[in-house]
Amino acid sequence: MAHPVVRLIAVTAAFPLLAVGSPASAAEPDDGPVGIATTCYGGAVRSYFETGSWGGEAGTYRTTSRCRDINVRNASAFGTEACVIFVDKTDGCNRWTYLPAKSGWIAVATDVRDGVNFRVRFDNLRYEYEPLVAYHAF
Repeated sequence: MAHPVVRLIAVTAAFPLLAVGSPASAAEPDDGPVGIATTCYGGAVRSYFETGSWGGEAGTYRTTSRCRDINVRNASAFGTEACVIFVDKTDGCNRWTYLPAKSGWIAVATDVRDGVNFRVRFDNLRYEYEPLVAYHAF
């Protein structure tokens, strides 16, 4: 049987480890980056382009205060190119951005003001084999 002083030292030494290693309470809110991302992407819009086309345009959409950027996620089995057209100013693309197959969210235009009208243009040769499915968050 262990001496009572040895047991007391062992228990006392374990208390700081329990306090540091214990998980946070489930009641505490998490307002970190995940909460911000969920808010931005929570209003995402889906676009679908039939097999056999060169691509196409999705929209016209209007930017909101949910996101600072215009984000696109490619849900298709192949990569594609995407660009943003600010329709009130031009009918040309801002710049082409490559979206890999089954990509995460990628910003195709950054620091865009609220209330700006835009379309997202896609271009790819593989539409002849499979449809393109993409999501837009703005």
